[in-house]
Amino acid sequence: MVKSMVFAVPGDLATPTGGYTYDRRIIAELPGLGWQPQVIDLGDGFPRPSPTARADACAQLAGLPQDRPIVIDGLAFGVLPEASQMLGATHQLVALVHHPLALETGLSGADCVSLRASERSALAGVRRVIASSATTGRLLAADYGVAPDRLSVVAPGTDRVSPRPSLSDKQKSAGNATLALLAVGTVVPRKGYDVLVTALARLKDLSWRLTIAGDCERSPETVRRLRAKIAELALGDRITFCGAVAPIDLEQLYASADLFVLASRFEGYGMAYAEAIAHGLPVVGTKAGAIPETIPAEAGLLVPADNVEALVAGLRGLIEDREQRARLAAGARATRFPSWREQAALFARALEAVG
Repeated sequence: MVKSMVFAVPGDLATPTGGYTYDRRIIAELPGLGWQPQVIDLGDGFPRPSPTARADACAQLAGLPQDRPIVIDGLAFGVLPEASQMLGATHQLVALVHHPLALETGLSGADCVSLRASERSALAGVRRVIASSATTGRLLAADYGVAPDRLSVVAPGTDRVSPRPSLSDKQKSAGNATLALLAVGTVVPRKGYDVLVTALARLKDLSWRLTIAGDCERSPETVRRLRAKIAELALGDRITFCGAVAPIDLEQLYASADLFVLASRFEGYGMAYAEAIAHGLPVVGTKAGAIPETIPAEAGLLVPADNVEALVAGLRGLIEDREQRARLAAGARATRFPSWREQAALFARALEAVG
């Protein structure tokens, strides 16, 4: 028997971010697991909706049937405590939290306090909370009042990729070939691109090029400042912005890269890191948020977030040492993440617990 559920997302489900990718992939797998999802768009502007957008979203949710789970993406639900209070007793509300809204980099102290209070209030009225990592789950339990018996952890899945041969190290062992660095993620303050660029400026004596693949439309001011910094540091001929890229193009970027690096200040999981490892790439990341639980020690090197000196040292070591890169690449090739079907099965189990 096919069971019905609703998946409510803010804005365009095709938005190229990790959170929206998670939603899309889970939605795509649910029909094969006996669930028929109805996808509804709660509107644009979240997590800072206009009064009209907020009212429209609440009205949409109020009009949904009471006899099925309603999964609401946390990007919207965290700022809709009134919907939780209005519908919590009558509707089967499920909050999907990729990472707490108050942990976004660049917020004022007042905004952090306001968002934390709003999300805590919203989560109080749901029947189940699904977190995208164990780290996020612990944060929700410790700081947001989510009881363990209402909490499920369902990490993202990762696509199976054909094993990457240990190609570049052998091919580039002769001479001073330029190492291809790749960073994937929306260009926003939380991704730490400013830290990465500052670190790379101290490695001008080495032969490298960086490609940044990520949406440049979400935070134009961040992009403007980053481009200005790159120009100031005379790195314009070594750093390329690709913007948001199609999956087939991203596959090619992974295939042609030698090293993945991202200096995130926080990640609720870190899907780009996992994708890089699945493609057999050695990874340099940070110890922020859920990144340590995503990256096995055999496949990557982690440094403290916002620590330029540590990032410089880590990158220099890997760029200069082919053998260390090869060891981490071998660890990446040996890593096995769960598939999207496996994670969707856990998601479906969480839906079964709602009622």
